[in-house]
Amino acid sequence: FHYFCKVAFFNCWIVAMATLLAPFAALRGRSVENMKLLRAAILPLKRFYGIKMQVWGSEHLNIKEPYVIVCNHQASLDLMGMVEVIPDRCVPIAKKELMYMGTVGWACWLSGIIFIDRHKREDAIDVISQTARTMRRENVRDHTQVFSSPVQLRVLIFPEGTRNQDKSMLPFKRGAFHLAVQAQARTSTLLTLHLLQVPIFPVVFSPYWDFFSSKDKKFTSGTCTIRVLPRVETQGLSTKDVPSLTETVRQTMADALAEMS
Repeated sequence: FHYFCKVAFFNCWIVAMATLLAPFAALRGRSVENMKLLRAAILPLKRFYGIKMQVWGSEHLNIKEPYVIVCNHQASLDLMGMVEVIPDRCVPIAKKELMYMGTVGWACWLSGIIFIDRHKREDAIDVISQTARTMRRENVRDHTQVFSSPVQLRVLIFPEGTRNQDKSMLPFKRGAFHLAVQAQARTSTLLTLHLLQVPIFPVVFSPYWDFFSSKDKKFTSGTCTIRVLPRVETQGLSTKDVPSLTETVRQTMADALAEMS
């Protein structure tokens, strides 16, 4: 009974906050800046549930250039971990079905969240390519203007593609890694040609087994540890390197998850 009550409260909180904040976000229009409103709405949930969030390595994300964050995906509770680490001007890539969930979908759309159809490979590839072009355009503009913007666009992805509470990670989908490689841009000065890379930052959430399990209907207080791992460089890589890049990052995250289990 307690499990279902807590899950219901979690879902009701998300719907209520989306309904309350969406009109304010609409005043600005669709903008990544509205992610700050969503983040502020989700942050208090950890206190209601007595979940302590410990973040290690957040200093890795304190850079101005664009990058791609990849996280393991266990449950809807990942939202609470995500808002602990998500930096400014960072948008998640989410399943397209979310866009049709009433005010929640509206709030997500207004916050610049990128929607992808997991069942249509061609459409998914097109979304990834468009996102890469946006990041590349901002990257070039920032390095060619005298007065550059302070922070560029970042993207957060759950490469497993679905929730997974097993002890090992599922195989990664390659979209995040194609995005990082395709988003690299070239700019030139009078003397040199610069390759502007988009690094990958792996982020690992520790297992929720001690305090949450949808299978065992358990939802208590506890501690979640979040590790931001060192950046993975993509400079000089091409699409043919994506499979090995994907597996390298997955193995790095799997090793970290095993240490945290």
